[in-house]
Amino acid sequence: MRILCTLAVENEGPTDVPRPKGVTDGKWDKVDQQQVTAALKNADATASTLKLALSGGKGALLGLTQEELETIAVEHGEKKYRGKQIYDALYKRGAREIDDFKQLPKSFRELLAQSGLYVGRSEVHHVAKAKDGTAKLLIKLSDNRIVETVGIPATKAQNPRLTVCVSSQGKGGFARNLKANEIVDQVLAVQEYFGQRVTHIVFMGMGEPLLNLPSVIAAHRCLNQEVGIGARNMTISTVGVPNAIMKLAKHKIQSTLAVSLHAPNQDLRIQLIPSAKVYPIEALLMDCQAYFNYTKRRVSFEYTLLAGVNDSRDDARELGQLLRKYGLAGHVNIIPYNPVDGAPYDRPTKRGVEEFKQELEKYKMEVTVRETRGLEAAAACGQLRNAFQKTPLEEGASAALSGAAS
Repeated sequence: MRILCTLAVENEGPTDVPRPKGVTDGKWDKVDQQQVTAALKNADATASTLKLALSGGKGALLGLTQEELETIAVEHGEKKYRGKQIYDALYKRGAREIDDFKQLPKSFRELLAQSGLYVGRSEVHHVAKAKDGTAKLLIKLSDNRIVETVGIPATKAQNPRLTVCVSSQGKGGFARNLKANEIVDQVLAVQEYFGQRVTHIVFMGMGEPLLNLPSVIAAHRCLNQEVGIGARNMTISTVGVPNAIMKLAKHKIQSTLAVSLHAPNQDLRIQLIPSAKVYPIEALLMDCQAYFNYTKRRVSFEYTLLAGVNDSRDDARELGQLLRKYGLAGHVNIIPYNPVDGAPYDRPTKRGVEEFKQELEKYKMEVTVRETRGLEAAAACGQLRNAFQKTPLEEGASAALSGAAS
């Protein structure tokens, strides 16, 4: 369970989450473990596609640096500055196709296309918008799979803020690891939809970022250095993957690690997060402790409050004691549960949320309550509900499906 930011669209249709064959709700089993293992094995291969464009193969240009694009220009018999023109077209003017590189000679554009190079942008398939301005974009990838990303606008005084909740894996969690350009594209799509710069990014959408770490790191670098979003304005969220947290630490990124805890003990966490069976809460917190010692960056903990399940004062005390035991009593982000069709949970009362918060604060930690956004629209990053796709779309089905949903 990774319930993070939820949004919704009235009459959206079925809300079942499609999964690979054999993966079901309930206890963690052999099929689940096989899917995790496959995702980890595939992660390096997926990330390697980012450099195909540099090795003479068919590949996306989005995600490459200016220096790399200059190398491509020279290898195709052009002057170095042509690479800078491609860079500007990608990251400053939002080019979607090679023909959009209007500054380049037609002959060079044709040569790039003939070489198997492409921009790497995807089509926005559908948009669902809530009254508060929050919007979920469903993006159709090149293999006709749908992923979702959420734009969350906010205005504080004279400082407008636009947060994007990005997905790192395809539909059904382990269906497929997303490539770096497919992750970057989500941010550009939201930026274009809202007509303003994205200021913050959270890797909290579909999928588990640490199962696709190489591509997540590549996308993070691009978003930071090429798109220009500050590393400290990005958060990578994880439910916990054995041996992966220290791999993330060694990249020394200046972004926040947010761990989806959701329970103060192992028994309850297994009920809420079946994968916790293979990664006990004590082992997870030891890895978080090691992450902090290595990076000197505070770990943030996400805790979704479920009425009558994990929201009592006793739960708060147990959580506070647990985090203090490992020297991790820095920040807990409380997330009041957002109701979702078919889920056996209820939203806690405002009083219950406040009492839980007050109890945690007795342990001298920072406790925040996430503002609920877009409750009337079923679109939020994290819950992963998509009425539009259970399998990859068939060719030609996009327009009919989009029309039926509008």
